[in-house]
Amino acid sequence: MSERTTRRAVPDTVIFDLGGVLIDWNPRYLYRHLFDDESSMEQFLAEVCDGQWNEQQDAGRSWDEAIRLRSAEFPEHAALIAAYRTRWDEMLRGPMHDSVAILEELRARGVRLYALTNWSQETFPLAFERYPFLRAFEGIVVSGQERMIKPDPAIFQLLLNRYGIDPGRAVYVDDAPRNVDAAAKLGMHALQFRDAAVLRGELLALGLLDGTAPEVRQHG
Repeated sequence: MSERTTRRAVPDTVIFDLGGVLIDWNPRYLYRHLFDDESSMEQFLAEVCDGQWNEQQDAGRSWDEAIRLRSAEFPEHAALIAAYRTRWDEMLRGPMHDSVAILEELRARGVRLYALTNWSQETFPLAFERYPFLRAFEGIVVSGQERMIKPDPAIFQLLLNRYGIDPGRAVYVDDAPRNVDAAAKLGMHALQFRDAAVLRGELLALGLLDGTAPEVRQHG
């Protein structure tokens, strides 16, 4: 058996998910201001503006259509439903600084950097303008623009084909297990993001970070 078949290729590319890895996004940051109690808010986010409904915008559905259809179904919540779009920016708490520090270290070391995100094409431009670190990526594939979402293998393959990425030399980082599994099935070295300290150790083991890099900083 050849060395090529017994050892993985040395990675030269890292592909990041964005929300939950580099950007702290959560609808609760907005809706805690709009509800008097946590249980009512959680019920609304579970039954009205739930994750599956939001994913349809990530897959390319317009926000106008989404709000119109859901408001017809729940007219008593029309104002709260509309706020999901009109006050969407209040769901962004900011960059996850320790993860962004890792991104910058990878860039300084000449690692190829890409992003693959489930995100509405209507709201992603706001995040791109707000967070300059997103310009570190050589390319970003946004699900809403492509009208397909993770974990569909097709959107991973689109990224690989568009940018000439060898999956055997690519590391994929995502906080969602189903997306990590999809990347692994395509031959990528897939890592489930838990926190920046764990990610740093994993990238160090892969030879993508320098062992003398600064310690992970703590942020409140």
